[in-house]
Amino acid sequence: MEVQIFGTRKCADTRKAQRFFAERRVKTHFVDLQQRAAAPGELRRFVERFGLDALIDRDGKRYVEQGLAHAHLSEARWLERLAQDPLLLRTPLVRRKQHLTIGFAPETWNAWLAEEKA
Repeated sequence: MEVQIFGTRKCADTRKAQRFFAERRVKTHFVDLQQRAAAPGELRRFVERFGLDALIDRDGKRYVEQGLAHAHLSEARWLERLAQDPLLLRTPLVRRKQHLTIGFAPETWNAWLAEEKA
């Protein structure tokens, strides 16, 4: 099994996700969003599965600082904005083949491990 984790090194949930997979000896590929932005196509996968609202960290400091609470942006504009400013994303974004999660989701990840063993 191999997973891809999108997040930032400062994000506690991203570090928890990395630790979760490391403890289970799962190969991970970490993408630090502050070093390399996620491609809009990659973000679109998460939007198609969960919706745009699930991807935006509306409780985050960056969201409040930029005054986005009253912004009325199109989905395309939001995707562009999220790709440019990863601190607006709810992280970690975890991908295993076609399976996706947003945030810390150990129950789902355990299900992936069980599925892999079966």
